Amino acid sequence: MSSRSRYTSPVMAGARFVAQRGILKPFIWRKADVTVLNADRLEAMRGPYVAVSNHSSHLDAPLIIGALPGKLGRYVAAGAAADYFFDVWWRKGLTALFFNAFPVDRSGLRGRRGLATSLLDDGVPLLLFPEGTRSRTGEMGNFKPGAAALCISRDVPCLPIALLGASAAMPTGRSWPGKGKPPVYVNFGEPMRPEDGESVAGFNERIAKEVRGLYDEAQDYRERHGVRELPRG
Repeated sequence: MSSRSRYTSPVMAGARFVAQRGILKPFIWRKADVTVLNADRLEAMRGPYVAVSNHSSHLDAPLIIGALPGKLGRYVAAGAAADYFFDVWWRKGLTALFFNAFPVDRSGLRGRRGLATSLLDDGVPLLLFPEGTRSRTGEMGNFKPGAAALCISRDVPCLPIALLGASAAMPTGRSWPGKGKPPVYVNFGEPMRPEDGESVAGFNERIAKEVRGLYDEAQDYRERHGVRELPRG
């Protein structure tokens, strides 16, 4: 199997579906009280896209992949730090199995953009964390422009997502979720496209603003409804 064909292989997708839905999602959903918000915003989505989210925990990718509707999440390839997830064979194998992962530089997509664009051309959706690394404070950092540039260059939509509570469920520095079931919220936004003539910097700024707005929306939901709610979507 070629280095790129594993991302589109139906056989690999089937194995990944079993691993994600049969092992990973049940485990994460037992460790956290997960509420998925506004999955209905994704009903019209078709084809490849670039999903972006704030980043504060190693739970972020499994939370998003577990919350995505099956038809949108089947082939998603998650960008993973090359210097951590691809440094030893067993971690590389696990990230490939569970997340269809591809390596990214922590400073962005430098040196890897060719692979990312090729995956989008092959119809593979991407999951990227534009902050480049996990927040240690829970506060969102600046968004690097790689995701916005991909959306513009490949003419694909951006799917903004905000995560609330993941850092409490598994803080930076922990290799395993803590005890209890802390509340975690996955809030999906409306798909976004660059406006005519919009620059990469301008679209990147708009994406970052949308993710922050979705984060605030999730906070408002938590305050209105409390910590125990039935998931949507």
